[in-house]
Amino acid sequence: MTDALPTPTDDGGADHLIGLHLPDIALASTSGGARNVTGLSAQSSAYQREAVERLHLPYPLLSDENGRLAGALKLPTFTVAGLTLLKRMTLVVDGQTIRHVFYPVFPADAHAEQVRAWLRANPAD
Repeated sequence: MTDALPTPTDDGGADHLIGLHLPDIALASTSGGARNVTGLSAQSSAYQREAVERLHLPYPLLSDENGRLAGALKLPTFTVAGLTLLKRMTLVVDGQTIRHVFYPVFPADAHAEQVRAWLRANPAD
């Protein structure tokens, strides 16, 4: 129920990302490989494996537990209970280049359709 949730504001934390080339940083994956859709979080691989099973995620998660990718791309983060976590966003990557950024992601339950609509309207070259 998104009516009770405050709508997040765009703090500009992702404005610099479009057009950036993804750095060559190896990250542990819950599936051993990447697919067209991949999640990224700052949690450990063990935590992510449990989350993939518990939530029945249809895509793998990459662990950026040491913050190497987040630091290289200057991804927006927040801190809670001493943990630095990534703010929710979706990156559309074409090859190794970030083509589009959805940030902030809201409402979460409608986001997949927002991304599908954008992809239909903006086919790859």
